[in-house]
Formats: sequence, structure tokens, C-alpha cells
Amino acid sequence: MKNKHLIISFLLLFLSFMLVACTDEKTGEKETNKENETAGETEKAPDKEIYPFDHSEKYTITGMTFRFGDPPPLSSPGLDMINERFNVDYKPEIIPQGDYVEKSSAIVASGSMPDLVGFQAGDTRFYQWAEDGAFLPLDDYLSHYATLGKIPDYIYNSFKVNGKIYGIPRYSQPFPLTPIIRKDWLDKLGLEVPTNYEELEEIAIAFTKEDPDGNGKADTYGVAIGENINPSFNMGTYWDFNAWYHQNDNGDFIPGIISNGRKDLIQFFANLYKEGAMTKDFAVLDWASTNNEFYSGKAGIFVGGVSGMSQEYFEGLLSINPDAELVAIPPFEAPDKSKGFTMGSGNSGILALNAKLAEDEGKIYRALELVDFGKTYFPAEKKNPQNADFDFYLGKEGTGYNMENGLPVQVPTFSSEGLSPSTYFLDNREQVPEDAAINYADSYTLPELKEMTVTLQEMFESNQMYIDPSHGVLSPTNQEKGTDLMQFLINEQSKMIAGQRPVSDWDALVEEYLAKGGEAIIKETNEGIKAKGYTEREWK
Repeated sequence: MKNKHLIISFLLLFLSFMLVACTDEKTGEKETNKENETAGETEKAPDKEIYPFDHSEKYTITGMTFRFGDPPPLSSPGLDMINERFNVDYKPEIIPQGDYVEKSSAIVASGSMPDLVGFQAGDTRFYQWAEDGAFLPLDDYLSHYATLGKIPDYIYNSFKVNGKIYGIPRYSQPFPLTPIIRKDWLDKLGLEVPTNYEELEEIAIAFTKEDPDGNGKADTYGVAIGENINPSFNMGTYWDFNAWYHQNDNGDFIPGIISNGRKDLIQFFANLYKEGAMTKDFAVLDWASTNNEFYSGKAGIFVGGVSGMSQEYFEGLLSINPDAELVAIPPFEAPDKSKGFTMGSGNSGILALNAKLAEDEGKIYRALELVDFGKTYFPAEKKNPQNADFDFYLGKEGTGYNMENGLPVQVPTFSSEGLSPSTYFLDNREQVPEDAAINYADSYTLPELKEMTVTLQEMFESNQMYIDPSHGVLSPTNQEKGTDLMQFLINEQSKMIAGQRPVSDWDALVEEYLAKGGEAIIKETNEGIKAKGYTEREWK
């Protein structure tokens, strides 16, 4: 019995020892961990690296943007195709353009900003909200994507706030409207395409006084121009009233509207007005009427572009003057030896991502993948059912579109019935790569219009273009007073053209502009230009 008690006592002692030992060991671990945690030395598991195109997790992605025309339905075959392909529950809210500013502001004010937010070009809310921290900086993500990663830096620069990119551009071709001239009238009068303003003035006067259409009537003139001195007929950036190219004595960029180049141009118009070689009632002529002056065969000099031209207008001109031939006028060499037009901003709208997406990197990648696909550029030879991506984009041949004469033609109800995924991408404009072999003349069927477009494209591609550093720069004073100040200058310069105020008053006019708020606009704009890193003029 005694031995039995000894054995039991030994076992109890052993178990007690083991229990104490185990307790001390666990306590020790906790204390050690606690010490490490206190010292910040806890070894954390490395952040999981997310593959940008991993579709294993499903995300709900919301968005809003504007649209010219009726919005597509909220449920449709096209939307289903997007959800299936990208493994998302995609909820785009597409708002008619006329209501967009009011409705989108109300949505944001309610605290319901969606994941993706669209803006029209130049909408200053984008910059204000980015400054307020509402959007996600995109610099670390764009390079993953075939389309977004190849948009040039000089375009992204327009969407930088405090050095970070917050916006994705909606594509706009970079070539501006520039002067074109009646080549058949030049040939009739034995004249050449002008190379400077002196020659252009002589031609405009000849078109007015030497019967270039040969009908024996004094019913033609030189330059077709309308209210607000529109189009501007700048023959290069030096004379471009919109470009921030000229610099003042302090080295600050100034708006072209108060530059010496603009002064020269106003003098040119004043000379033409005096000779009756430009539209006499230009100050009250709207844009449609100005077009009519040219395409009815009255004037010989106007403007054209590589895209967006009216084939109907051109056909109207040919019905009156069957031999009409229009060609581009190449840029003139400026007094400072520069030569070239100003490049467009490269965008017709902006798309931003909600800053709250930063909490979920996988969702950022999926949202950007949607945006990237919606902007994909398909060369003409790859727009067919054999290209699976293109076939998906338009909603499958036979449903969303049909091939007619080798070209894809969307069915009439592709949008109203939501048959094409393309309808639902917030940015569905192709982002044309810089090295794409675009033939803009292919957009037209009228041979004469195709020929004019070729001359414009060749002219642009054989000359440098100026990158305006003021794109995307926000000036509070310009927001408050800019529109009124611009109209003030246009009105006063119109008076100079019509002889109601002498052009010799130019310096006084500039001083008036500076005193009314122009000086603050220049100061604020140059601060923005410097913040974007521009120090020198850039041509491309």
C-alpha cells in the first residue's frame, strides 16, 4: 500500500512538473511575442502579390459617365457578356450629357461616388476633386495594360495633380482645324499656295477683285469668318490665340490672345476688312452661316480637319462649283523661326477612379482592365468576326453587328437593346496608338473630300506640332473671370478689325486685360505649368 502511495505521489509530482513546464513554455512564447510586437519586430506575412489579370474573385464595379443620346437598358445581353468575361457585377450609370453635371455632382455630394467617374473635357471638377483626395493616383498601375500603358506622357501630364496622374483621357485625334484654300481658284488666277501672311492677304484680295470663279460677277471674296473671330486663321502656334506659347519679360508663358502674334493677325484681318476681302458682317455671323458662306462658293479660304468634316456640305459646294478643289495651307514660318500648328489636348473627356479603391488592389486591377478593354484600338483589317476580342466588343456577328461589304455595321438596336458590350464601357472610344497607320481619308466616300483630307494629313505629319503646357492647369481666377475676360478681348479685337478701335491701341488693351484679372491668371497658370515640370517649349 505504501509503495502504491509513493507511485501515485510520484506521478502527481511528475504531472505537476510537466504542467508547470508547459505553462511556462506557453507563457514564455506569449511574452516573447508580446515583446516582439512591442518592438515592432513581429515578422508579418509578406503582402500577397496580386496578378493584375487574376479573375478568381468576383467584384462589383460601379461607374457613371455622360452620353450623347439615350442611355442603354440596365440589364441586357451586352451587360451580361461583360459580367461573364471579366467576372464582375458591373453597374454602369450612363446619364444624358445635358443633365450630367448636375446629376453627377448630386451623386457625389450624397456620398455615393461610384468606382469609376467620367468627366467631359475641361471639367474643372475633376481637378478640384483630385486635389481634395477623391481619386486614386494611377501611376503605379497603368503600365500593366496594353492600351493605358502606351498613352504618351505628354497627354497624361494634363491629368496630373500634385505630380500624380489621376485621370485617363478619352481619345481625341491631335490635329486641329487649320486653313484650307480653293486650289481651283488659285489655278484660275495663276497663284500659288501662300507661304506667309503677306501672300495670303494678296490672295484674299485677288479672290475678291479678280473673279476667280469666272462667272463675270463680283460675288466672291477671300476669307470666310464669323462671330468671335472664328475660325482664328492662325497659320501656326505663334499666331494661335489659344496656345500658351509666347513669354513675357519675366519668362512666364502668356495666353496667345494678348501676344504679338495675335496683334499681327488682328492687323491682317483689319487689312482684309478694309479691302472687303473677308466676311463683312463677321461679328454677327454664327458658325452654321459661316460654313454656308464658304460652301456656297462665295469665299475661297476657310478651315478643314482630318476628321469630322461634313460630306453633305462638300457635296453642296460641288453642286455649285463642280471643279472645286480644296487643299491645306502649310504652316508659315513665324518671326521667331518656329513653324508648326498646336497639337490638340489629346482628350475629349476624362475617367477617374474612386480613391476608396485603394483598399482593394484586386478591384483596382479589374476596374482598370475594363477601362483598358473599352479603349482598345482595332486596326481596320482586324475588325471582323475572326478577331474574338472585336467580335465580343460589338456583341457577336449576327446579334450586335453584321459584316457588310467587308465592314462591320452595328444593328440599329445595338444600343437601345444593349446588344453590344461596347455600349456599356464608360470610355468606348478607341485610343489610337501614336504609331498606328491611320488613313483619315478612309472615313469619307466623296473623292474630293478624301483628296483634301490627304493634303491635311500629309501637312500635319510633315511638320512639328507644339505641346501646349497649359493643358490641365487650373487657375482659380481663370475659372472666375476667364470667360468674361476672353469675351472682352474678342469684342475689343473685333472693333480693331472693323476699324472702330485702332490696332495701335494694342498695348493699352493688354494692360486692361492684365488689370481686370489677366495678371493673376498668368501667375496661377505659370505656377501650374511649373508644377507639371515644363521648363521649355516642347514640339513633337
